[in-house]
Amino acid sequence: MELVEHAPAVRRALPDPVGRALAATAVVDASPDPYAPGHWSLRAGSKVGAVAVTVPGSAPVTVRVTPKVPVVRLFFLLGYSLVGNRSWRDGEVDVAEHSDLVPALAHAVERQVDRALRQGLLQGYKDMEESALVVRGRLREAEQIRRRFGATLPVEVAYDEFTTDIAENRILRTAVERLLRLPGVPRAVRRRLSHQRARLADVTAIVRGQPIPEWLPTRINARYHHALHLARAVLDGISAEHAPGGLRIDGFLFDMNKLFEDFVTVALRQAFQTMSPGHSVRLQDSHHLDEAAAIRMRPDLVLYGPDGAPCSVVDAKYKAEKRGGYPDTDLYQMLAYCTALDLREGHLVYAKGNAPHAAHQVRHAGIVIHQHALDLDQEPTGLLAEVEDLARQLVNTPRV
Repeated sequence: MELVEHAPAVRRALPDPVGRALAATAVVDASPDPYAPGHWSLRAGSKVGAVAVTVPGSAPVTVRVTPKVPVVRLFFLLGYSLVGNRSWRDGEVDVAEHSDLVPALAHAVERQVDRALRQGLLQGYKDMEESALVVRGRLREAEQIRRRFGATLPVEVAYDEFTTDIAENRILRTAVERLLRLPGVPRAVRRRLSHQRARLADVTAIVRGQPIPEWLPTRINARYHHALHLARAVLDGISAEHAPGGLRIDGFLFDMNKLFEDFVTVALRQAFQTMSPGHSVRLQDSHHLDEAAAIRMRPDLVLYGPDGAPCSVVDAKYKAEKRGGYPDTDLYQMLAYCTALDLREGHLVYAKGNAPHAAHQVRHAGIVIHQHALDLDQEPTGLLAEVEDLARQLVNTPRV
């Protein structure tokens, strides 16, 4: 079943358990059709990707949501958000041969993992704690007394082991495992992913529910960086694996709202660092609307001047302007931000609009709310040029 992001709703005949599962997990906007029993009205929201829903006794139902943004452009937004620089334009991730998100993602991850492992698996030291018959490393005295008071053997020891079972390899192994379970991965890509899994066979996969181990970019693991960024995107993406009463959902979805918000804030922060090093940026900074600090607000980005006072506020919205304009609620939200931060101007950034810029003067408040539209269909150079123009406007925003 194919759906297009933000396209009109479609009606499909579905088993009720499948329709209820899609609605409960918010994969798509799903509701039963009141005029056609056994049919559901389905509309794609901001999530793109693919899920397979399996009901006992029937064939799996696969739902694919295609982004309106070309896949190659989506991966540029993703790469820039993850890495925070322009290197992803230079052929680091080749997805041009795939027009669907999941095949492109699987292909990109497999290629990056292959490049990372060409020189062999990275090794490092891992903290180990175990019961042993010989003393190795450090004796865990407190644990020895608590568990084996009066006993000579075994002994509780802690030591550092030089191994391939480290955070970097575990993240790659888990991402490969996740991709192999997704619907829509081409056979050739699946075969290459299986080869990468075999190379990582001695590495422990991360069990679902466990925290993803942290890793720090260093010179030693430099060849892993791009693979780890993509693998982390796989693990952080909205992944559905659900099995109540025999019903199962497997899939992967990107939230385009978050992806666009991350791109805008990261790209603006990079632009500010280049053109105005004296300014500083805080993302999702917590502020309060009321004096009692009961109403919390978290703008996507607040720009602070050299004196530490707020000078601009930005909120990114992955929405396209409709015939009637953008939602008024966005304007009300930005008005609240400007009021709380004591700013004369606020900036809303949208994914696409009927005009590149609009401004609204708020009556009796002396506040101007700007609405900017970025064209995501253009080449990265033009898109980043638009972001840099916006950054210049923010730096030059007049203050109260």
